[in-house]
Amino acid sequence: MLRRYLQGGALMAVVLCAGPALAQKKQGDVNVFLRGGIGDFTGDLGDLSSTGPLWGLTLNLQPTTFLGFEVGYEGSQNKVSDTRLFDAPSLVRNGGSALVKVSPPFLTAVRPFAGVGLGLSYVDVRGAGAGLYDSDLMEEIPLAVGLEFNTGGLTAGVRGTYRVLIDQDFADATSTDDAGGGLMDASLTLGARF
Repeated sequence: MLRRYLQGGALMAVVLCAGPALAQKKQGDVNVFLRGGIGDFTGDLGDLSSTGPLWGLTLNLQPTTFLGFEVGYEGSQNKVSDTRLFDAPSLVRNGGSALVKVSPPFLTAVRPFAGVGLGLSYVDVRGAGAGLYDSDLMEEIPLAVGLEFNTGGLTAGVRGTYRVLIDQDFADATSTDDAGGGLMDASLTLGARF
């Protein structure tokens, strides 16, 4: 009989202690959000393309208030504006990237951030490229800045990203020199916090 009272008391103590511990769990350690915006190539590549839509899905882990990690998928489409082609193709990019983000430790509801990472994209040339453009993989170094708004179970934000293109072989035949440039975009984000 005494054993039952002790077991019941132990169970009650665990329940009473677990309640406040669960209530103290910080919401927002994991964010999942959708991205939408516009993007364009810069430099020589920008002279040959037009601004187009950008989309993506991102998972953000925030182990501390000042350090975060992101992995995500991103796609974009840019029309080629090359006057040498009668029916210009589109450059459809699909890829993934990982990013390390830093932000001020004392700001969490409104959080400015800067980030750097690595990315890999496949550029699919859709349409008649006339041998000037070829589908290819391209390596990237994304550099991002932005502002996130976090409240309860929701997150939203605005960000700009510049991707240093390590490889842009898809446009090698467009000029006698290597086509240079990067990829710049601006986007809005909206998602959930867990």
